[in-house]
Amino acid sequence: MDWYPLYNSLRIAAISTAAVFALGIPAAFYVARAPRLLKGALDVVFTLPLVLPPTVVGYLLLRLLGPRRLLGAWVLSVFGQKLTMTWWSAIFATTVVIFPLMYRTARGAFESFDETLADAGRTLGRSETWIFWRVRMPACRQGILAGMVLAFARALGEYGATSMIAGYTPGRTATISTTVYQLWRTNDDAMALRWVLVNLAISAVVLLAVNLLERRSGRRTAWH
Repeated sequence: MDWYPLYNSLRIAAISTAAVFALGIPAAFYVARAPRLLKGALDVVFTLPLVLPPTVVGYLLLRLLGPRRLLGAWVLSVFGQKLTMTWWSAIFATTVVIFPLMYRTARGAFESFDETLADAGRTLGRSETWIFWRVRMPACRQGILAGMVLAFARALGEYGATSMIAGYTPGRTATISTTVYQLWRTNDDAMALRWVLVNLAISAVVLLAVNLLERRSGRRTAWH
């Protein structure tokens, strides 16, 4: 059994999750504190990939990153590298698809934060940066961690946008989801079922992790 699809799926999901953490945390923090009108507009933009069909997301990415499109053609001419049909092309797709999960979860955590804790830090002369990393983030970490776990799970199972922008090449761009589809197309049901079971096992572990985080968060809230 070739384990490349599992390895490729895990690294794509891990890199995508790190990317949405870096992008989603500041976006969520800014939107949580933004004026109502601006908050509503940004929320629609940041959440849109969550409700769009993955194939639509993939199509839009191809319109942007394809070798004959503006950004894709520029990168190809300057660096000699295509932005599509490589294993890391899937990172673009999964990052866009899972960003709303990280953003909305983090935004909810920031909105429920007790601002009196930040005010206490300001009275002690602490900077906003110090307050963010030493007070706000620790207080919101359960929600943020839950968002990261859900984003990772979603990235691991992403198919529609990934198949359009990265395609399927065994040993190069194959992921668990694209492998299951290709095995089904070739009537290799036994091998397809093996990969389905692998995906189910990973998903079950992820859901257990989310439930554990929620229980810890609930216990901490009850304690306080």
